[in-house]
Amino acid sequence: MEWTKFGPPDVLQLQEVATPAPSDHEVLIRIYATTVTAGDCELRGFKFPLALRLPIRIFVGLRRLRRPRPMILGQELAGEVEAVGKEVTRFRKGDQVFGWCGLGLGAYAEYKCLPQDGVLAIKPSTISYEVATALPVGGLEAVYLLRRGNIQPGQKVLIHGAGGSIGTFAIQLAKYFGAEVTGVDSTGKLDLLRSIGADQVIDYMQADFTKSGETYDVIFDVVGKSSFSRSVRLLKLNGRYLLGNPGLEHRVRGRWISRRSSKKVIPWKARAASEYTEDCKFLTELIEAGKIHSVIDRCYPLAQTAEAHRYVDTGHKKGNVVITVAHTHTT
Repeated sequence: MEWTKFGPPDVLQLQEVATPAPSDHEVLIRIYATTVTAGDCELRGFKFPLALRLPIRIFVGLRRLRRPRPMILGQELAGEVEAVGKEVTRFRKGDQVFGWCGLGLGAYAEYKCLPQDGVLAIKPSTISYEVATALPVGGLEAVYLLRRGNIQPGQKVLIHGAGGSIGTFAIQLAKYFGAEVTGVDSTGKLDLLRSIGADQVIDYMQADFTKSGETYDVIFDVVGKSSFSRSVRLLKLNGRYLLGNPGLEHRVRGRWISRRSSKKVIPWKARAASEYTEDCKFLTELIEAGKIHSVIDRCYPLAQTAEAHRYVDTGHKKGNVVITVAHTHTT
């Protein structure tokens, strides 16, 4: 599914491309499922703050105005190892895996090569490819930030943007850690938040949680749309403010607050692939034990990826939107 220019979902076109060959340290994965994340849609539509637009254009290989080099979107995948490079020791042909493509993207396809030391793990045998493909972004990012938040049993945790890929995992994880959880999202997602464990829910279309006067031990802003100052004021002594989508201003102000008070502002940051190993093990153990699960809203075939993007663009997505890949040829 090639992406040839910035624009609406229709810029995604199904095309035949050559099957990639793994290098010495890579594995070739036959993809059975991938996802459409909000980040994929932002990149496709070039919906970024002004400060990020030049770096993004450089990333996609600017050739002329509004035309990046042809490439394939998609961050998450689940599938089967089809072939391995001669130096690969962690995986073998036939292994069922899930993983994250990083900035290389490329999961909207039948095949993808990933390095063996990348964000790639064996899929639990008890779950489907569709369930597994939602783990790398939503699951691992929720684990990463919530563990840094050091949640203790009985603490009060608020999750803003709780109905999306990261938020639905964050609610379940915070409950697993023993917290009392408040989920914030739009009207149509509140029943879902309750069903996966939220003790209280707030409809941001009807009320602003930062003006409620309620205080929390941890506030996790997944989407980066809450008031920074008011959110910090709602933190209790030694409270933590977790930022899943921090801007430069938030990072700078967060450092100042963390140094000058007992409250800590903890932004998301890029990590080396090796740093995901422990979180991946923790997440898969919880999945296998049935403690948490991927929330799947809808599934689309690869040929309808543009339609899946249209749906995610509405902002109504609950949890994850999955793309299933049916193979039409073999290597």
